[in-house]
Amino acid sequence: MPGSTRDLAEFELADLETEIAPLGIQPFHARQIYRWIHRRAVTDVAQMTDLSRQHRDSLANSFALSTPRVAKRYQSSDGTTKLLLELGDGRRIEAVYIPDSPAHTFCLSTQVGCAMQCAFCLTARMGLERHLTAGEIAGQVRVLASELGLVGQPVNVVLMGMGEPLHNYNATMQALRMIMCEHGAALSPRRITLSTVGILPALTRLAAEPIMPNLAISLHGTTDAQRSQMIPINRRYPLADLLAACRAFPLKRRNRITFEYVLIKDVNDSIADAHRLARLLGGLRAKVNVIPLNAAPGIPFERPSASRIDRFGRLLADHYLRVSIRKSRGRDIRAACGQLVVEGTRPSPGQRLANLLDRAPSVTRPGRSPGPVRPTRRARPVGNS
Repeated sequence: MPGSTRDLAEFELADLETEIAPLGIQPFHARQIYRWIHRRAVTDVAQMTDLSRQHRDSLANSFALSTPRVAKRYQSSDGTTKLLLELGDGRRIEAVYIPDSPAHTFCLSTQVGCAMQCAFCLTARMGLERHLTAGEIAGQVRVLASELGLVGQPVNVVLMGMGEPLHNYNATMQALRMIMCEHGAALSPRRITLSTVGILPALTRLAAEPIMPNLAISLHGTTDAQRSQMIPINRRYPLADLLAACRAFPLKRRNRITFEYVLIKDVNDSIADAHRLARLLGGLRAKVNVIPLNAAPGIPFERPSASRIDRFGRLLADHYLRVSIRKSRGRDIRAACGQLVVEGTRPSPGQRLANLLDRAPSVTRPGRSPGPVRPTRRARPVGNS
């Protein structure tokens, strides 16, 4: 975040207690301030009415209280809401509210853009502009709750918006501690899911955290050649190493790791792919979230037919895997998985291309869609996992 002004929205509770002490404000007041910001979603210290006027004036003179600004609101026909949020430096991100999923779910961004270059994701077209701060990540919860009339209500949070959470590890984990704090939003770790492509050093750090969210791994391929085509970082952290880290990941008794699998026509949706995926996850406490591709201008892939989607899910279930097929939400407002992208003040070439194609849908998509990935050997039946 540009500038040197101290920001109340950026502090964890213990740090806030330290910061306000020179103003003669006691630690119990820090808990009140924290509650006002993270549970009641106030945007001005003047609204903190259980603090004395003197304390409020001292805070206002010594600190900023930043909150992402709603620049635009998009409403889907299925009830999904997408917010275009402007940050303090003018950059913009997107956050999504998904109702009845089965509860209220907030999908948050952790970066402006993304550096992972996943081939099926519009956010990748932006490149990485910068990391978000902890306050900017946690601030999306406050803004969504306030905008949607959900202040003080329990919600689910998924870190599946713009960016790779583990590429912005420190700010992401600080933001999670802030929204889990009992004096703030007090969200249970069971209500929070972190989705990652699998940056192994950061995944190892996450495994050592005293309190951790649910883990979702973006897999999307059943061979290294296939996955590297879609997720380039697989060349650095290949499937065998990623799955070994998943097997070593500490899970509570009833928890499972979710493996997200974007299903792409003629790329990773074959019968052989389903058998290989079941074999890869054998012995893991896993569940598979099959996500039919959300096609978009500038993405050179297609969504499989409903029958192929159903076949893939049934094959996994036949191998005793827990399987769900994600229902796309917010596709009409480009709020579904892989569709988040915003225009910066200086759009990247990828942004300009995506926006150009969006305005002229009859233009042929650039590049050539990769053909089906053929298995190098016949897949063998998989036993119970």
